[in-house]
Amino acid sequence: MSKPRKPDTISGVLIINKHAGVTSHRIISSVRKLFDTSRVGHTGTLDPMATGVLPVLLGRAAKASDYLMMHDKEYVCEMKLGITTDTEDVTGEILTRSDAIPSEADVLAACASFVGKIEQVPPMYSAIKVDGRKLVDIAREGGEVERKPRLVEIYSIETHKVADDVYSMRVACSKGTYIRTLCSDIGKALGCGAAMQSLVRTRTGQFTLDDCVTIEELDGMTFEERLTLPKPVENLFADLPEVGIPEYYVKLVRGGTSLYQKKLKVSFDDGQLIRLKNRGEFLALGRAETDEDGKAVIRPEKLFSLGDEQPAVKTVDEGSDE
Repeated sequence: MSKPRKPDTISGVLIINKHAGVTSHRIISSVRKLFDTSRVGHTGTLDPMATGVLPVLLGRAAKASDYLMMHDKEYVCEMKLGITTDTEDVTGEILTRSDAIPSEADVLAACASFVGKIEQVPPMYSAIKVDGRKLVDIAREGGEVERKPRLVEIYSIETHKVADDVYSMRVACSKGTYIRTLCSDIGKALGCGAAMQSLVRTRTGQFTLDDCVTIEELDGMTFEERLTLPKPVENLFADLPEVGIPEYYVKLVRGGTSLYQKKLKVSFDDGQLIRLKNRGEFLALGRAETDEDGKAVIRPEKLFSLGDEQPAVKTVDEGSDE
């Protein structure tokens, strides 16, 4: 039976509800097979034990990976008090135990103290790369490297007691936040140690669990039904301002030529990302900047609509897992 569309023309954002017990890479492999296309990517790796929102980028949407990593996220986790592990979650080797479990009031106060901008030392068991190697690969070989603290922001923490030594937390946070490390750091603050017991990512940017489909559900669909699911890549940038580009500027945008803001009758601060559109079609992401002559321009940074031809356009790297 012939398929209605060539695989290399599939493009969009598929929101997967990742199930437990598999890697994010395994999810990508499944999507490749189900959509019969090779260009598939994701951002924001979820640990095998974790579940929840995993945006998967198909076709030209894979160009958006760098930008998707910038989105805020929300998680629901369970934190087990009284233990520490080498992975900062309960799947790891237990390093210490403590029976000195603090009171509920002390736990709630400790959790609340982490709201705001904080520094985190990324865990060794993570996908961060050092000299081209993932920290997790180094850790599995018994190695360890020095990691510099990173500034992240915890917007809110809602904490509820589940058992004397287990607490549920709903955490809204900035990109790059490790919930495992948050649990570990709270345990240190309490003096009893703590490890993450479960994790569900409930939101990435504007995408929530309500937007998700499971691999099992995809597997039960026809190819035609699957093709109706990817969302337009522009949905990733719904919070960015948009600028309509006249027809005679479209080729300039596709060729990577900067556009003068004055001619477009707009004014943006340097660094602002902008959606560039023509007749309602999302063409590219542009970035406001000041050129060498001191004039305010919008520089096309990432092209999403190729037209009939694919010109050579300078773009930023497509990125990789955090």
